[in-house]
Amino acid sequence: MVKLNRRQTIGLIGAAAASGLAAPAIAQNRKVVVGALRFTSHSGSFIAVERGYFADAGLDVELKFFQAAQPMAVAIASGDVDFGVTAISGGLISLAQKGAVKVIGGALSEEEGIDGQQILVSDAAYQSGITSPAMLDGKTYGVTQTGSSFHYVGSRVAEAEGIELTYKPLQKVGAVIGALKSGQIDAWNIVPHIAKPLAGSGAVHIIGAVQDYLPRYQTTTVFTSTENAAEERALTESFLAGFSRGVSDYNATMIDRAGGQEGVDEMVKLIHNYVYTDRPLDKAAPSIINGTMRINEGARLNVASVRDQLEWFQAEGLVDESITLDMLVDTSYVETFQA
Repeated sequence: MVKLNRRQTIGLIGAAAASGLAAPAIAQNRKVVVGALRFTSHSGSFIAVERGYFADAGLDVELKFFQAAQPMAVAIASGDVDFGVTAISGGLISLAQKGAVKVIGGALSEEEGIDGQQILVSDAAYQSGITSPAMLDGKTYGVTQTGSSFHYVGSRVAEAEGIELTYKPLQKVGAVIGALKSGQIDAWNIVPHIAKPLAGSGAVHIIGAVQDYLPRYQTTTVFTSTENAAEERALTESFLAGFSRGVSDYNATMIDRAGGQEGVDEMVKLIHNYVYTDRPLDKAAPSIINGTMRINEGARLNVASVRDQLEWFQAEGLVDESITLDMLVDTSYVETFQA
């Protein structure tokens, strides 16, 4: 097993009740650091912290926030973060090949009937006549890094439409937003709680939906270090138990509306502690509600989608062809499915 420090790592990549996941017995108040982005799609972790689900599982959780997926993979591999929820990137796959990280579950998914990630264009591109993804041939597509989930989605859209895109790495989501609003890039894809307000402002325009191209896309996954997955099973199961309870609350409240409007209002207030914190609650609430997407119950994992992502990274020469799905994923923790 390879254990990497931060310098080595960077060099490499240049519910429980509702889900059936029960927290095993571990030392109480075990300190763990959980990586997250300030997106509504990370609400399972936020809820598990706020409602004491991690504490019930024996964990004292500190949330550490990132601005892109790849740096979180680096932090997991170096030991700065214990568990993370984010998209699969080329960096994560390369670290898995080196025995540093493992995907152990699924989180955000595209689902028919629920607004998911949207495909956006700048106002300049829209005014020039680009009103559908098929019209993006030769245009510039924003990504955080080469080999990011945005790169994967853009490539799959381009492949389906028979067009070519130029990808511009901008490192952070905020930088991509700025470039799109100013017309420095032509297009991008992002979750609805960011896409819809941007479109509502008139600065950008929605021209398509990711689920039209990737209908069951496993957008984000749950992952940890290979050491945790292999040698800290009780700890890893405890994390998944607390996280899954948070996910169940989120889905029941925001999608199934089990608690009515009162439940939604309470949940939005909780999420606002982490998302759009620079806005007053009344201004942030519509965006948080717009961002509602299904998170997999019990951290179920769509291995067919993960396999497709791995094969794309390999076909693009972004990761080694020798890496297998078993190197990337530990399927022993959650239910897996093919869709």
